[in-house]
Amino acid sequence: MRWFWKDRLILFFCWSAAIFLGMVITVIGVYLGWKGIRCLNWEFIWDMPKGTPLGKEGGIYPALKGTLYLVFFSILFSFPLALITALHISCYGTGSRWGEFINLAIQTMSGNPSIVTGLFGYSLFVVSLGYGISLLSGSLTLGIMVFPVMVITFREALLAARERFMLVALSLGVSPWYLFRRVILPWAWPHIAGGTLLAMGYAAGATAPIMVTAVALFSPTTGSLREPVMALPYHISILFSQHISLEKASGTALVLLILLLLINLTAMLIGAFKRDLACLVWISPCVEGHKSDISL
Repeated sequence: MRWFWKDRLILFFCWSAAIFLGMVITVIGVYLGWKGIRCLNWEFIWDMPKGTPLGKEGGIYPALKGTLYLVFFSILFSFPLALITALHISCYGTGSRWGEFINLAIQTMSGNPSIVTGLFGYSLFVVSLGYGISLLSGSLTLGIMVFPVMVITFREALLAARERFMLVALSLGVSPWYLFRRVILPWAWPHIAGGTLLAMGYAAGATAPIMVTAVALFSPTTGSLREPVMALPYHISILFSQHISLEKASGTALVLLILLLLINLTAMLIGAFKRDLACLVWISPCVEGHKSDISL
């Protein structure tokens, strides 16, 4: 009987936390919708910021495009290195001192404040390497920020696949590289894709790292890596902190919130529905390859 009430108490706290979190998200969404829905239209999305001070009129197209550029290039820079690092510490560095050191470094980086990452990016990319305030500097800085998040997500996915298939593969005489290429990576790929999308959402909402490395008050955002850009988080902070337009700031925040929700929803859908499909598409050729090897 005592365990019954303990179980009910834990269940009550879990449901209470979930309901509270859902209420907080709902209140934020309703508030932003109430404040910003009046300016949310196609002209607001596709127009340039105008007015005096800048942003009081017009739209957010350069800021939206700059955010997408920053997210794309930051993931482009960090994804290969994160995947290689996760592969090493999950498949080759398990139990070694070097692997433990890398794990410690990744955990330390994941807890690093974003403003510290921004200052590091400013010192290295803007000043030392001479890239200046540019899309390149901001993307590299954001890549450093999301790198540990991606490594941790990839590592957990690869470790789960390794524990599931390693003993069977070794008993069949399969090489570690063949196991990773034909079994582990395809099985873990949905989780890797989901982790990448979550890192994209993390990068899209970051303000501190790009304030000192990438953004300007106004920029046409042509996509050139050596030019500054506008970004939604920084544009929101300017509109709000300078008291330019609370309505425009709320509308911009609503657009950013919708973008983040779409990214997170896509990550959830990939994690929920794509694992079985990936196993059927990728592991079946692997099994057929082994059958052909055995027949030979």
